[in-house]
Amino acid sequence: MAVDAAHRLLLVHAHPDDETINNGATMARYVEAGAHVTLVTCTRGEQGEIIVPQLQHLAADREDRLGAQREIELAAALAVLGVTDHRFLGEAGHGHPARVYRDSGMSYGPDGSVIPDPQVRPDAFLRADVDEAAGRLADVVRQLRPQVLVTYEPGGGYGHPDHVQAHRVAMRAVELAAVGERAGGPAWRVPKVYWTVLPESGVRQVSARTDQDPANPFRPRPSGRSRLSMIVPDEQVTTCVVADAFIPRKATALRAHATQISVSGEFFALSDGVGQPLLGVEYYRLVSGSPAGPFDAEGRESDLFAGI
Repeated sequence: MAVDAAHRLLLVHAHPDDETINNGATMARYVEAGAHVTLVTCTRGEQGEIIVPQLQHLAADREDRLGAQREIELAAALAVLGVTDHRFLGEAGHGHPARVYRDSGMSYGPDGSVIPDPQVRPDAFLRADVDEAAGRLADVVRQLRPQVLVTYEPGGGYGHPDHVQAHRVAMRAVELAAVGERAGGPAWRVPKVYWTVLPESGVRQVSARTDQDPANPFRPRPSGRSRLSMIVPDEQVTTCVVADAFIPRKATALRAHATQISVSGEFFALSDGVGQPLLGVEYYRLVSGSPAGPFDAEGRESDLFAGI
């Protein structure tokens, strides 16, 4: 069934918690404004790292126990953000049988960069046929007719193979949804497609403050840390969504992802223990569609739906 809301936003992420880290304030802002916000999660994060000692037993059986726990965490986080439309990519529908795309896991290269796990399972998302997975997502796009789609840039934020695959699948789904016949409904060309990014100058400023802030209970960034692909030159950042009012919701949603994220005060950390600030400003790069005002002082869009 098509969605009749005036504004429709679709986000495509790889694992539970990615949505809140990258776009939590944005999602809460648009839900509050009356938009229909849909999240598609590609895997259940079965290979994720567990930072809570009391939950380490979940790693003993990676067939489903950790994935099931992360499903629970994701549902709790989305409830806080107000998102009521969530789908896993492999759900049955539009003539597709159900299937599970499993977390592909990851490893680290000699320079500390993220690389694929050397023992990737046959059913891992990384091994999925891009057109097959994108076809499933394209039918969701046709059903929902989103004006805005958000996903990762080509490097997947920091190189995780599932993030990179999610980018490929999302971008291919946009192509497939726009032409020909599919079970999801009439062809739909997504007016605006965004990649989640961070501006170089902003990252330098925020990182310096965070590392020196005595209120930060986590450790500072290690020197020589590999560059994240989502950090881009300032001029590539086209859009800045300011949603400071929703920082408390984002913080609570991050806490819901207890196996993966620690939150303390105005900071949070992942398994590496490096402190990151809780921000209500989230940045994007428009890669398909036309930018439109209102623009901020840096000439960036302030609304994903600008011009819609």
